[in-house]
Amino acid sequence: MPERTTLSSWVRGIVQSLELEGLDSRALFAELGLDFAALDDPDARFPQDAMSRLWNRAVELSGNPAIALNIARVHTPAFPVVGYALMSSRNLGEGFERLERYQRIIAEGADLTFRRLPEGCLYRIVVHGDRLPVPRQSAECSLASLIAMLRWITGRAIKPLEVRLAGDAPQNVEPYRELFQAPLSFGHADCAMLFSHEDMAAPLPTANEELARLHDRFAGEYLARFVSSRFSHQTRQVLCRLLPQGEPKRESVAQALHLSERTLQRRLQEEGTSYQQLLDDTRRELAQQYLATPRMTLLEIAYLLGFSEPSNFFRAFRRWFGKTPGEYREEL
Repeated sequence: MPERTTLSSWVRGIVQSLELEGLDSRALFAELGLDFAALDDPDARFPQDAMSRLWNRAVELSGNPAIALNIARVHTPAFPVVGYALMSSRNLGEGFERLERYQRIIAEGADLTFRRLPEGCLYRIVVHGDRLPVPRQSAECSLASLIAMLRWITGRAIKPLEVRLAGDAPQNVEPYRELFQAPLSFGHADCAMLFSHEDMAAPLPTANEELARLHDRFAGEYLARFVSSRFSHQTRQVLCRLLPQGEPKRESVAQALHLSERTLQRRLQEEGTSYQQLLDDTRRELAQQYLATPRMTLLEIAYLLGFSEPSNFFRAFRRWFGKTPGEYREEL
């Protein structure tokens, strides 16, 4: 089964929330072997397990288990296509139904459900990993981003009837109280927010039926494009993970994707690339990212890019950029 992935624009919102805590996101990405430059590619995606490692390391460095709530202070759209579809809906209830429909665009690892119950409208999110357990911050980040967005769209201080959070209550629950302004309960298997029927039915000031249809078309086209072009992104992420162990063999990458080597090559060819081209492109872009991190030595970079000898890295870099890594870094 292919890796579950998360859209780069959502990851960019996470990065901004980590920086609000004073963390160096570029250095953090380099440490975890993630491609920082991919944040600028609107179609790039990151594995869910990579996001789990990112959250775990961020909590470790910051000492703040509530760090995911920072995303409520990030003002750039974290999921433009889906966000605009929500904004143009007649009301929040209709917007939530669109959010449920297009959730896969934002993150394949998240299962989102919206149910109209007698006691209110329940928004529930469960985040799944592939090989790693998912930290609580993944779902808490989604709740925090959503409540901030709802308040911004409506211009009203919307307060859930109840917020249910997974895991044991943290030592300091004040950040949760301050953000959600609602009764909190911990120890649940997953995260959810319960809203009043009145809040969900109130007309949205941004409602526009024509735009809603347009955004539905955009979201549908994105899903179709995502399904047809996502394989090279998945392969690229596997390469990023394997490179520090040495140059990845095609066999190892195919095995990580649960495919035969022949199928791997065929699917890459269908997307207009090849294994060797994707490996070269990934190394080149990672080299740019690593060289922008001053504390990383050239020997470390050569190792992280999977070169067995530094001289091989230097030759490849000169082929890519027409200069040595040292000259490139001096220009930076």
